[in-house]
Amino acid sequence: MPRNTSAVPTSIEALDESIVDCRACPRLVEWREEVAVEKRAAFRDQEYWGRPVPGFGPPDAALLIVGLAPAAHGGNRTGRMFTGDRSGDVLYAALHAVGLANQATAVHLDDGLALRGTRVTAPVHCAPPENKPTPAERETCRFWLDAELTLLAPTLRAIVVLGGFGWQALLPVLATSGWTVPRPRPRFGHGAHAEFAPAAPGRAPLQLFGCYHVSQQNTFTGRLTPRMLEDVLGAAGCAAGAI
Repeated sequence: MPRNTSAVPTSIEALDESIVDCRACPRLVEWREEVAVEKRAAFRDQEYWGRPVPGFGPPDAALLIVGLAPAAHGGNRTGRMFTGDRSGDVLYAALHAVGLANQATAVHLDDGLALRGTRVTAPVHCAPPENKPTPAERETCRFWLDAELTLLAPTLRAIVVLGGFGWQALLPVLATSGWTVPRPRPRFGHGAHAEFAPAAPGRAPLQLFGCYHVSQQNTFTGRLTPRMLEDVLGAAGCAAGAI
C-alpha cells in the first residue's frame, strides 16, 4: 500500500501548497492529467487545473465540510473544491442560504466567493476515475486530512460529512488527531449526529453531522433536497458558532 512521505505542513497555507504538488498515487495522477488534456466539449477553451485540489476556506474555520473527491470537470478544472459543477451549485447555494458564504455561486477561482468560519475539504484530493478512489488511494491521502485536522484543531468545533465514503475516511483520522471516537462508532446517515470528546491538548469537544452527498444522483432524485441540506448546515454552523 502506498504511503505519503511528505513533511508535515506547519500552516494551512503550507498544507495547501504541498497538496497541489502531490504525485503520490500514479493512477490518480494519470487520470487527472488526462482529463485536463482531453477536456469536456463544453470547456474545451478553458485551461484545466489538472492537479490535486486543496481545501478551501479560512485557516481558523470553526466548521469543516468533508466531501469525497474533486470532480473531473469541476474542481479538477477550476482548482477549487465543489466549484464549477452541479454538486457545488447545490452546496454553495445552501451555504449562502444559511449565512456561511457571501454568495450562492462558485464558478472559478476569482469569482469572489468567501466562506464564513467554514472550510471545505475532501479525504481524496485528486479527481478519481468514475468518482471512486481505491482504499489504497484513500489511505495515502489520509496524511493530508490528518494534517488539516491538526492545523484546524484550535478553532474547529463541528464537521459536516457529505456521504458515507467521507464518514468512513474521517472517523479513523479523528481517532489519531486528538479526539475520542465513541463506542460503538457512530453510523453514517442523513441527520446523524455525534459528539467527540477531546483526547489531546488544544482540542475542544467536536460535533459531527452526517448529510447525504450533494451528488446529482441524490439531488436530482430528491433524496437530498435544498431544505434538507440547509437544515444540516444550519445546525452544524450553530454548533460551531459560525452563524
